Amino acid sequence: MVNTEGKIIATSYKGYDVIKPQPLWAEQWPDVWLNATYYTIKTVIEKANLEPGQIKGIAISSLYGGSGIPVDKEIKPVAPCLIWMDRRAEAEVNWVKENIDLEELYKITGNTVDSYYGFTKMLWIKNNWPEVWKKINLFLPPNSYIIYHLTGEIAIDYSSAGNIGGIFDIKERKWSIKMLNQLGIPLEYQPQRLVASQEVVGEITKEASEKTGLKVGTPVIAGGIDAAVATLSAGAFKEGNHVAMIGTSMCWGFITEKTNLSSKLVSMPHVIDPLNKVYTFGGAATAGAVVRWFRDVFGRQELEVENKLDINAYSLLELGVKDIPAGSDGLLVLPYFMGERSPIWDSNARGTILGLSLYHSKGHLYKAFMEGVAYALRHNMEVVTDTDLKLDDEIIMVGGVSKSMVWPQIFADVTGYPIKIIKYDVEAPLGDALLAGLGTGVIDNPEILAEWLKYKTVIKPNAKNKEIYDRYFEEYKKVYLNLKENMKVINRIKK
Repeated sequence: MVNTEGKIIATSYKGYDVIKPQPLWAEQWPDVWLNATYYTIKTVIEKANLEPGQIKGIAISSLYGGSGIPVDKEIKPVAPCLIWMDRRAEAEVNWVKENIDLEELYKITGNTVDSYYGFTKMLWIKNNWPEVWKKINLFLPPNSYIIYHLTGEIAIDYSSAGNIGGIFDIKERKWSIKMLNQLGIPLEYQPQRLVASQEVVGEITKEASEKTGLKVGTPVIAGGIDAAVATLSAGAFKEGNHVAMIGTSMCWGFITEKTNLSSKLVSMPHVIDPLNKVYTFGGAATAGAVVRWFRDVFGRQELEVENKLDINAYSLLELGVKDIPAGSDGLLVLPYFMGERSPIWDSNARGTILGLSLYHSKGHLYKAFMEGVAYALRHNMEVVTDTDLKLDDEIIMVGGVSKSMVWPQIFADVTGYPIKIIKYDVEAPLGDALLAGLGTGVIDNPEILAEWLKYKTVIKPNAKNKEIYDRYFEEYKKVYLNLKENMKVINRIKK
């Protein structure tokens, strides 16, 4: 909860797990999100000790919901939401490559084809769950589904529509009838009310009031995709502003007015001025997820200490890397633990550790994992250096990485860019508060958010480490190309 001066009054959090019924599948039933929304709103109001009538509005951002939630005419889910991480739609990707003009697809949508995109996941449902397909009335992004339950209104914001890819016209800012027809996805399966992220979609109903504690009639603002809203939270408004959001996955994004900058990146309307500005990003499918995996699998001793002495397990693991040099004494990690998104777009890509010897310790491995994610960021940034877009001289970094003692320095050394970290980790909620303020009229200038932000000391690259990482980065790219076919074959071997 934020006031009109940008002060954070209270926060609330509710975690949940992603359902992974098979390797590379990732889905969620939406009641998990709905219940978390009810809980966090109610809790934050209680923590703030405010009267509900003092709250002027609320905005809802959400993860990229991939296919969206397939719902029937009563807006009840008929299947789980196949989220962005899900990679099951490989056969559908191949069909699109064989049957659709990819140049035209990119020209219309500003995006290419991959199992990351929502339209391929929709096709998977059509091909594999025909009984579900017949019951579908709409595909709703997570934030649209939540807003429906809060207001009874159905709409989709431009960023959520654009991130589906394949069926959204990035220049006209509307559904592409041509691509919908070619792909065999009915227009009526998509919400017909397209709105800006700062637009009021509806008002809190009596039922929602009872579950959230919000006053009946409180305006609910559309919000948008969490990565774009988090980029807004970091103060990115203008051409070339760029932000790396390092959470479970990595989204490095920037603001531009160019709709077709690169087919290797993902583009959608921005959450501010969506009819003119574009949010374009490159993303690693796993970032914080790989270091969490490392902690859970190899850091059990650190987790035991955390449970007994309340010392963070990640902090303990980082103590083991403080004397390890750049490059981890010859270790190189490809962090492709759930396939990979941009810039390689390869669902068959897999996590790889190269260079292991009996000399290496747990600390070497942990640092190499962090370095691998930093290489992934640089790989995405390299795509833009081949265009006419000029990026700002600093990377603003948000997300869990900002709490690390050593990881931001690794990002600076690998990319060669100074790293600017916001003092208080804000992510998407601060941007949501701004959107709510704009939508209700209590804030009239979006760039006031820049005045709300305070930064830590800028982390500058170490020139010596940068020289070492330059050499490792070239090998990082070569290793993937050399192993690409092996990864593909291994994934096809049946048990």
